Amino acid sequence: MQISDLPYPDPGVPDVRSGPRFLLWLGLGQLGGQLRSLGWGLLHFCGVAGLPYAVGLGVEAVVDRDGNRLLLVGALLVLTGAAIALGDSMLHRTAVTNWITAAARVQQLLARKTAELGSALTRRVAAGEVVAVSTGDVEKIGWFVEAVSRFLAAALSVVLICVGLLFYAPALGVVVAIGVPVLALAVLPLLPRATRRADVQREKAGRATELAADTVAGLRVLRGIGGEELFLGRYREASQEVRAAAVRSARMWALIAAVQVVLPGALMITVVWYGSVLVQDGRITVGELVAVFSAVATMLYPLRHFEEIAMAYSFSRPSAKRAARVLSLTRSNPAGTDGAGGTDGTARVTARPPTQAQAQAPEAGGDLYDPETGLLAPAGVLTAVVCGDPDLAGRLAERLGGHPADAADSPSALLGGVALDELTLDEARTLVLVQDKDPVLLSGALRELLDVPASGQVEPGAALAAARCGDVLDALLQSAPDGTEDAMDARITERGRSLSGGQRQRLALARSLVTDPEVLVLDEPTSAVDSHTEARIAEGVAALREGRTTVVLASSPLLLDRADRVVLIHEGRVAAVGTHRELLHAEPRYRAVVTRETDEEQERARREGAPLAALEEELLEEELTEIEESA
Repeated sequence: MQISDLPYPDPGVPDVRSGPRFLLWLGLGQLGGQLRSLGWGLLHFCGVAGLPYAVGLGVEAVVDRDGNRLLLVGALLVLTGAAIALGDSMLHRTAVTNWITAAARVQQLLARKTAELGSALTRRVAAGEVVAVSTGDVEKIGWFVEAVSRFLAAALSVVLICVGLLFYAPALGVVVAIGVPVLALAVLPLLPRATRRADVQREKAGRATELAADTVAGLRVLRGIGGEELFLGRYREASQEVRAAAVRSARMWALIAAVQVVLPGALMITVVWYGSVLVQDGRITVGELVAVFSAVATMLYPLRHFEEIAMAYSFSRPSAKRAARVLSLTRSNPAGTDGAGGTDGTARVTARPPTQAQAQAPEAGGDLYDPETGLLAPAGVLTAVVCGDPDLAGRLAERLGGHPADAADSPSALLGGVALDELTLDEARTLVLVQDKDPVLLSGALRELLDVPASGQVEPGAALAAARCGDVLDALLQSAPDGTEDAMDARITERGRSLSGGQRQRLALARSLVTDPEVLVLDEPTSAVDSHTEARIAEGVAALREGRTTVVLASSPLLLDRADRVVLIHEGRVAAVGTHRELLHAEPRYRAVVTRETDEEQERARREGAPLAALEEELLEEELTEIEESA
């Protein structure tokens, strides 16, 4: 895999049972790139290792005043220099390729998992952790994957140098062969402590990132209640904890680096002292001493990769663990398991690719049913659902979409008798579309916003008209650069920040209507618009979605009056079914939610005999009449 071939056609099914297994899976997944990097690394390090031998031969040639041998030594130096240059260039190229391709594979896996889980992802994993995994953690994982091949090349070259010295100068070669393993293993007792400190630093940094993401996401609310200073103070404390943990971790790594400097220095002093004794005794020549000394000096370069691989692993292991935790989440988990895997707490490997079908798609025109609440939305009918608890309404919308947040405890919704979580993601998303309370508008032209996978039966103009977006189009044209004549070419700013809440809601509704799914679930689609516009939107949606299954979770009388069927959910179960006006007269619990009646008001109405339901109906009629006349 080359960088130009990215993205991967299929990033594969990762082994997410643990962080180390995930790293191993990534390394094996690009074995060809690892072997190429290993080969070029061996050429580079062996060229470096050949320099001391050439220098020793040159010294001997000078001492012996042999010009021919000196010329051969010069040619050998040129050859080793070329090997070093070529090996270093290609090693860097292949190492960077391994790094980028590994990081790209992880990012693709995360993107696929995000698309699979949808809004349920941030309910199972903190948003800050998702941000940390998809940014800094991806780089650290890629760093370790590419460092493995360079470490193996360095280790093999060190072994070759030690073996070569045993044959070239056995007396000094023995000293080097004994000293080098001591250098390589001396830092092992320090690595567990360094790894623990690095893990603590990463955990604190992850918590600080989560806190920052949550603070930014809720900054508008915090300003409204005057709580931004409190949260900023908490972030300051978290950042100071990260700084202190980073300093403690850096001290340990500084100690490891110091050991990597002191011990090689001691080895070089030992080699020079013992070699001088051997030269005086006539057991080795000056050239051999120079060669052995140069070999020990150049060996420090590949030995540095031992420290790097230890550091890369200590930093990438917690990152891989977090990535594996996110990637182990599924749309539905077996009972008794959490989102991370099995009952024993270990991550569970997905036994099938997310694109493999497990159940046959239901035939068109099936009813939508939620076993947990008993809600039934008949096919081709506009069903309104009234919940006194907004959180319950949000969870219901997620279940109806096939990706509930509490999948371990909740049965899947059924469409035409088929469980949605047994369908492939593409089939489930094609059949059922859920628009939540806070839809996101991506930046770009309005034409691009409405260019979504759709049946092709609903034109963008019809969807915009049904969502009553006329004034939104005018606002976009007014803010567009000169020369923009078509509102469809006007650009929407990031998350639609230049628009009001009601305008954003209506554009999101139009986008949902364009897709024309078999089942459309709308969670409070008009909570930010005025009553006049709300009534017209209810009329437009009912007309455009005629004959298609539509579920609207709302408590607005204007929307409920347009529904063919209204369902009241009380304490998690269906409590009453009927039309809006029937329930308004017959069901006090429904009337309390829709009209916002308090218990005292209901009791007073009962004592006085005041027909509040009739009064509410009369007011509704007057409001609808006023809206129709103004339209």
